Amino acid sequence: MSEEIECLASRVVYQNRWLRVREDQVRRPSGHTGIYGVVEKPDFVVIAPIQDGMVHLVQQYRYPVGGRYWELPQGSWEDAPGVDPRALAAAELREETGLLASEIQPLGHLFLAYGFCDQGYHLFHATGLSFAGAQREAEEEGLVARAFPVADVEAMICSGEIKDATTVAAWGLLRMKGLV
Repeated sequence: MSEEIECLASRVVYQNRWLRVREDQVRRPSGHTGIYGVVEKPDFVVIAPIQDGMVHLVQQYRYPVGGRYWELPQGSWEDAPGVDPRALAAAELREETGLLASEIQPLGHLFLAYGFCDQGYHLFHATGLSFAGAQREAEEEGLVARAFPVADVEAMICSGEIKDATTVAAWGLLRMKGLV
């Protein structure tokens, strides 16, 4: 596939453990030049743990938007960006909810916000759940895990109580695949 926008030069303007921001000088097919800011982040996983009509969600404080919100469990390992997504999903599920899954099925891969960021996420459906105890990291301080009936999750999405676009997209995919 040919590039529609040509990168003429690139420089990193900021980076930390979790992300890198670069600014690219670009030329469009018309010949016009400009800049493009790109946030680089490793892919993450999103897990939909569902059993007996109950969906396990987590709630945590999201500093950038200054609020606590319910969402599907999700996460990444910044120090191991090449890890197998299914293994990461199993670990994140245990870490955040304390649940083990006998089956973790892939649902697909989506991009988070490809207008400015290269980060994508792998979606998984977790079933055969059993509780083994949470193993949270320091960054997950204050995280709450709770199971909700499917109808309540849909009402929370429709009312805007669930604001996480990743969770809403995952829910739509679960619905279209007949898994909820």
